[in-house]
Amino acid sequence: MSDFEKKDTSLLYVQVADYVREKIYSKEWGVDERIPSEHELMAMLHLSRGTVQKGIRSLVEEGLLVQQRGRGTFVIQPVMARPSGNKLHSFAESMTEQGVHFITKVVDRRMGKANRVCAQFLEINEGDPYLYLMRVRFVAEEPVMLIESRINLKACPGLESADFEKESLFCAVERTSGQKVGTAEMTYSARAAGKRRGRWLECGERSPVLDLDQLVRLEDGTPVEWGSVWLPANRCVINCTTTR
Repeated sequence: MSDFEKKDTSLLYVQVADYVREKIYSKEWGVDERIPSEHELMAMLHLSRGTVQKGIRSLVEEGLLVQQRGRGTFVIQPVMARPSGNKLHSFAESMTEQGVHFITKVVDRRMGKANRVCAQFLEINEGDPYLYLMRVRFVAEEPVMLIESRINLKACPGLESADFEKESLFCAVERTSGQKVGTAEMTYSARAAGKRRGRWLECGERSPVLDLDQLVRLEDGTPVEWGSVWLPANRCVINCTTTR
């Protein structure tokens, strides 16, 4: 009997899809990276080939994976990306400027050691410590966004002691780094919420969400935050004004 059957009542191929989706959403498996083969997943999850194939096929149809004959299965590069050229605001600053009252709850906070992908984005050494932070923002007691951040502690000494339910991340970054936040490179993707993020956002795991991946840099170009903002499609819109 597999671990999936012991802890979950959903169909096994759905659990395979949940497992792989979580690896992608949590950034353990990066964009353009080959995921484990069917045989490797069968050994890891103690499941049959047919079950693994069906779970992978569902993620191919969902748009998270692409299968290349003779090469394997890869995490897809999202097709819409742009650098933010207008003034950079945090979501907290934008909501405050609009007069929207919100509450921030920190639901996960821990020190991690950078894997290859995280080290590449934050420009630190593999194995270096970083701060992982997950926050949920509530408006009128309803969750409107889930924010996951991986923070470069070398650039922000002492930031790990900040109270992020009272101080915004950008304010804490600027206070501890001694620099202003400079630019952000953003990628927008339409996703299914998945089990874990759907739970925090109080929506179904198949509910549509907007995944805003961003890499934030300080004035001197040092990467300081690599993360994602998850926005339920039925609760949030993004309004952007640009000039030509």
